[in-house]
Amino acid sequence: MIKKISQYTFLFLSLTLCTGCFEILEEINLNSDGSGTMLVTFNMSKSKTKLASIMLLDSVNGRKVPSKDDIELALKDAENHLKTIKGITNIKKTTDYENYIFSISCSFDKVTSLDAVFQDLIRQQNKKEQTKFNTTNFSYNSTDNNFERHFSYDDKIKKTFYRLNGEDRKIFKEASYTSIYRFKNEVKAVSNVNARVSPNKKAVLLKIDAMSLILGEKSVSNRIQLSN
Repeated sequence: MIKKISQYTFLFLSLTLCTGCFEILEEINLNSDGSGTMLVTFNMSKSKTKLASIMLLDSVNGRKVPSKDDIELALKDAENHLKTIKGITNIKKTTDYENYIFSISCSFDKVTSLDAVFQDLIRQQNKKEQTKFNTTNFSYNSTDNNFERHFSYDDKIKKTFYRLNGEDRKIFKEASYTSIYRFKNEVKAVSNVNARVSPNKKAVLLKIDAMSLILGEKSVSNRIQLSN
């Protein structure tokens, strides 16, 4: 199963390398008791015209172009992976081939269940590529009302990036990662200097261009202090 999820990631990477601009959106709605919902969206709508043409081909620049069946199977594998994790329910996937937007969502009973979604994937990545990514991605202390997004940069990200050819590297210049975290309580403080608190103080937005992440100039790490 973990191998299939890794193939799922590679599949969408293949699509982006064939086209261009893309955005990864991570949304979490957290309740005061630590339960909540998560939605992860892979948005390639800015390249939809080019993608529509590319999907008619077998390969581009020596890379196999994934078919709709490939994409559906990969999303199904991701869905099945979520079903194996205790505390994860209400799993749904959506596909929009007109705009090339793909998403998967779920509910979690506690943040440790949410964190478990990514732990095995990261362990597999670390073993395969000899990287040292932190296997803890999310944590929540209900006593102190602290929600934290963890991330440890590994310099091998940059080295892998520079092994790509020049044309492939250009694609990441228009890519971005966005996280939106919503809470029941008001946000008192955030640790990431690039994060923005919403006017009602119950949501945090962080948008970072892919190049800054790849080069280690910015991080998705964020410690969010909530009010009691």
